Amino acid sequence: MKLVLWVIVGIVAALILIIGVVAYRFYRELKTPNPDYIINFIKEHAAKGNVALSIHYNSQNLVSINESVPLPLASTVKIIIAIEYAQQAAEGKIDPNQMVSLKELDKFYIPRTDGGGHQAWLAQLQREQEIASVPLYKVAKAMIAYSSNANTDYLINILGLENINETLKQLELLHHDEIYPLTSILYIPQQLMDEKNLSSKEVLEAMREMEMDDYQQRAMAIHKSWLTKPLSEQEKKHLLKHLSKSSQKHLSDHFPRSTAKDYVAIMGKLNNKTYFSDKVYQYLDPVMEQLMERPKNRELFTQIGQKGGSTLFVVTIAMYAIDREQNKTELAFFANDLSDLEQVELARNMNSFQLKLLTDKAFRERVNTELN
Repeated sequence: MKLVLWVIVGIVAALILIIGVVAYRFYRELKTPNPDYIINFIKEHAAKGNVALSIHYNSQNLVSINESVPLPLASTVKIIIAIEYAQQAAEGKIDPNQMVSLKELDKFYIPRTDGGGHQAWLAQLQREQEIASVPLYKVAKAMIAYSSNANTDYLINILGLENINETLKQLELLHHDEIYPLTSILYIPQQLMDEKNLSSKEVLEAMREMEMDDYQQRAMAIHKSWLTKPLSEQEKKHLLKHLSKSSQKHLSDHFPRSTAKDYVAIMGKLNNKTYFSDKVYQYLDPVMEQLMERPKNRELFTQIGQKGGSTLFVVTIAMYAIDREQNKTELAFFANDLSDLEQVELARNMNSFQLKLLTDKAFRERVNTELN
């Protein structure tokens, strides 16, 4: 009897060991970035039109997948606001060293709607003992490095939406939607509910029927009202309570859209340092090229800049770089209508894809071959 019991115990122990080894290997594989995931995803989804990729290498078209298909930009649109910030700074219209009260930024802050970026930035400011106000240039840098939506909408107010959208014309972006505030759009479901006494289901139906112009006008009106009467903490919590996944999908679909072709062209303008005046780049590069603050990146590149974005359904990124051998790369990647797993996997593997593309000739050639 004891022998049988020990055999059973041994079998159970062996099974637990096997399961543990399999689980460990699965976990390790899950945690290890896989640049091939991006290649395989594009190959599987290109025909659906919900993914676009454009890569230029030394002024040559390396990859072009759905590059003229407009897709939601998410936070990648903040590149345009950074460009307008640099232009106005260069022209003396704004002072990058002007102090900005953090309370002013809080007018546009909705918790848990920017992936924790704004809170992470505030925590960094506390470590630096800047707890009341910061220079305007730090607001702009945090818009890119931390993807703070609150900082973005503050800059939109300071720079002026008309000026920002005029920059789209200046850059000759023919397929770019007009830009409007990012945070105030989140209040639209709550506003519809309050205005018309609608149920959650009725709000979704009303949002389906809204045209893009209606979204923009409502977003602007809400944005202006918050300047003098921002939401209370209780009202912000109430907003989040009624911000369902379905309503977030509608809002995500109504974010400004553009094409990979447009954004790879913008990346070229930032990379070549000839399109704008030297003074514009003097203010723009510290905002866009914060990756150069890392010693490892300085070993590999003479310049590198990027901005990504995501929602529950979207992953986007636009990037430019020049390596130590003076090879120039520009990339724009947009994906929409993603499942939860696809969104997580794209975000997790994109950095390894970019790094290998920039540093591995054989991988670059394989990307060119497989995706063309």
